[in-house]
Amino acid sequence: MSRMQAFVPVSGAAAWLPRANIDTDVIVRIERLTTLARDQLGPYALEALRYRDDGSEEPSFTLNQPAFRGAPVLLAGENFGCGSSREGAVWALMGMGLRCVIAPSFADIFFNNCFQNGMLAIRLPAGDIEALARACADGSPLTVDLQACTLAHDSAGTLPFAVDPLRREALLQGLDDIGLTLKDDALVREWQAADRQRRPWAWPAPTAAVRLVPAE
Repeated sequence: MSRMQAFVPVSGAAAWLPRANIDTDVIVRIERLTTLARDQLGPYALEALRYRDDGSEEPSFTLNQPAFRGAPVLLAGENFGCGSSREGAVWALMGMGLRCVIAPSFADIFFNNCFQNGMLAIRLPAGDIEALARACADGSPLTVDLQACTLAHDSAGTLPFAVDPLRREALLQGLDDIGLTLKDDALVREWQAADRQRRPWAWPAPTAAVRLVPAE
């Protein structure tokens, strides 16, 4: 089966990035994807925001601050992940330690790519996200429980969230779309065998491979 890292309860700092329209080119530049392997992208996630022109860290950027370095949760602004359809954007964010992004809205392709790679994307009203950001501003942990579909914080209490049931099952089991399909491999084969009996004309015998002989 096609497996990815299963989503278990995550508890840790939740960094706030209250900018709308963070696009995939900001999340990871295209030239990084052409020169680096998937597991090498983490240091280059959000690099335009994380680093100064001389390559040193920008100390005012949330994810560079000690309380939020390596935070597993990102509280983001509207339309997060817009721009080009770039699966590497999710890889880069996960490479810097993120497992969950919470925003009022996401670009559709980025949202889908999250679930295909083991990242939980949660849509919440902007007011709820701002309240979570205030509660987590000191670096105190936010717990994301996908089994219970809750966000929990000592001072902010517990907040429910909604997620598509099939996507939830896939994340909990660490399966992408192919993996979910292969779970029913026996049923698929059973159906194919029965359909061959019902409609043999729809299942032509494979033709022999044609061997091409180069002209002399």
